[in-house]
Amino acid sequence: MKARSKFKRILIKLSGEVFQNPHDGEPLDMAVLNSVADQICDIKAQGVEIAIVVGGGNIYRGQTGVQCGIDRTTGDYMGMLATVINSLALQAALERKGCFTRVMTSIEMAAVAEPFIRRRAMRHLEKGRVVIFGAGTGNPFFTTDSAAALRASEIGADLLVKGTKVDGIYTADPMQDKTAKRFKTISYSEAIRRRLRVMDTAAFSLCQENNIPIIVCNFFKKGELVRVLKGEPVGTLVRA
Repeated sequence: MKARSKFKRILIKLSGEVFQNPHDGEPLDMAVLNSVADQICDIKAQGVEIAIVVGGGNIYRGQTGVQCGIDRTTGDYMGMLATVINSLALQAALERKGCFTRVMTSIEMAAVAEPFIRRRAMRHLEKGRVVIFGAGTGNPFFTTDSAAALRASEIGADLLVKGTKVDGIYTADPMQDKTAKRFKTISYSEAIRRRLRVMDTAAFSLCQENNIPIIVCNFFKKGELVRVLKGEPVGTLVRA
């Protein structure tokens, strides 16, 4: 099917917190997962090829382990396993809606997912499957934001979408500072200079080097991703 989207292939970065129950903090909420799956199915219908990188912060963070006496390297590997749990949960939600998927991981675990092989991932995308990347980069000390920028570069994505619960990048945390202003557009270098915490410096730098635009938007606003794919001014655009 010919793409009706402005973009042929995109990568969506979803933080693990996206999957949490907003009221009781339950790590995996099926209503939320179904909502996420609906959004992805909506944009899949636009004919765009979709890859997804998920975080694991709703279950475990490497830095959390350090506070409990677990060394950072071990903690980061535990966090990577948490992203695989989220990847499998998202896969189940998508396939219940008839959306074919593949989960690929940076750490081999053949019983539950395929190992990440770039050419195989691209072939899955060409066949219309949603590819979910788990286990980050497979290396400690790298965030899933860095993994998203890396995978987007490897598969030749036209766009990286950072799905959040707010509608873009602000001068400060809009939940804490009511005077915070939203950027409509911002350059990679300015985002790095301002140390904006929506993504880490390594992710911004990698996207800059490979000229991959980033759009930060509210993933839960109905129809928002469809508007992004049509090229409408949504959220905050990070570009050269």
